[in-house]
Amino acid sequence: MREDPFAIFIAAVVVSARFFGFGPALLSTAVSGLAIDYFAFEPHFSFSLSVNDYGRLSVFVAVSVLAASLARQRSRAQTRVEQVQQQMAAMVESSDDAILTGDVNGVITSWNRGAERLYGYSAAEAIGMPVDVLGAPERPEELPGITRKVMRGEAIQHHTSERVRKDGTRVTVDISLSPIRNERGAVIGASSIAHDITAQRRSEEALRRNEKLATAGRLAAAVAHEINNPLEAVTNLIYLARNHPDKQEQYLGMAEKEVLRVGAIAQQMLGFVRENSSPSLLNVADTLDDVLQLYLRQLNEKHIRVKKTYDPRVEIRGFAGELRQLFSNLILNALDALNDGGQMSLHVTRSREWSSSSGSRTHRTGARVTIADNGRGIQQNDLSHIFEPFYSTKGDAGTGLGLWLSHGIVQKHEGSIRVRSRTRAGSSGTVFTVFLPDMAGRPQTGNALPEARRVRHEANGIAS
Repeated sequence: MREDPFAIFIAAVVVSARFFGFGPALLSTAVSGLAIDYFAFEPHFSFSLSVNDYGRLSVFVAVSVLAASLARQRSRAQTRVEQVQQQMAAMVESSDDAILTGDVNGVITSWNRGAERLYGYSAAEAIGMPVDVLGAPERPEELPGITRKVMRGEAIQHHTSERVRKDGTRVTVDISLSPIRNERGAVIGASSIAHDITAQRRSEEALRRNEKLATAGRLAAAVAHEINNPLEAVTNLIYLARNHPDKQEQYLGMAEKEVLRVGAIAQQMLGFVRENSSPSLLNVADTLDDVLQLYLRQLNEKHIRVKKTYDPRVEIRGFAGELRQLFSNLILNALDALNDGGQMSLHVTRSREWSSSSGSRTHRTGARVTIADNGRGIQQNDLSHIFEPFYSTKGDAGTGLGLWLSHGIVQKHEGSIRVRSRTRAGSSGTVFTVFLPDMAGRPQTGNALPEARRVRHEANGIAS
């Protein structure tokens, strides 16, 4: 005590500030000063100190006040941290979304009430359970694959998937995951926020079905006209065969061809409403041209010139019915935008799409389909909204779902869709460019400049 009293009394001041506040710390400083006078200076409580003693005592008071202030600031900071933690814990617990955390082994370590409501497991049941239990059994590699990505430090935003509830029912969720790191920056777990989008997905699916049926309805008039002509020809050929027995075989052969034509038209129509369970290999140019044939009457009535540039070798794996729907929507939009005597251009080429990731340029191979017109164009303030549901530039004539549905079809095929448009007098028009990967080529690294220049050159030529 006599050798180093200052350290002991400063510790007393710090403890007072930490646990009782700044006022008690000042009181502790005053009491410590009196105690120091008794223990450190002679004679006791004489208050007749030397200049050196007063200097030492002043330094002690200054250091004590500083230590008390720092201790109070730390105490306040810790209090704020605790309050924030309590608020965050309350927000997590009361959230409607399912929020859970897991360790590096994929074992659940926390589970909020939203997770209880969504998945059906109580917190006591879920904590300690492997997160793989929530995955769909037909996709056993999905959750381990996601876990590996997060453990590498990657964040996953808005991953849509299905999860299995405790009672075995399925729920469609939109999940965002992020890594949890310790003070050294090492990943020690992952947090997951899941939002139930089952009702939203059902509504979207209903809209898709309704829009598909609406498109089929718009095609009905064209199909009826196309079927009426060969049926009339069949009636005439049967009459001629009946009245000219010597040419009966020739007339019946011609009638058979017309019946086959009716069957082909009906098959094309079924392509818009028939669902495929798995993608199949299809020729892009043939698919686009089949859809175009259904609109020949409207094209002829408006005297629209059609310029086709097809690469017949371009093939991809996809859902034929949905791609027909996609091409039909884009052709119909071009038809609506064109005036009498306008021009529509259709291009199908093999191409590549470039992207940047991890500091390198990668590309995918696939088909690029361009549908362009020299119609009235789309206003610039509408371009950023045309792929939104129920957004239409046609007034009461449009449902506002065609391009939204088209965008969804392109996303399902892991492709991209872009639009350019001009509304200037004498040079108006719209170009839709769709890239559909062939699903076979992996991303490759290389120089994107020549391909990008070629694509821009093609698009500019079509628009002009």
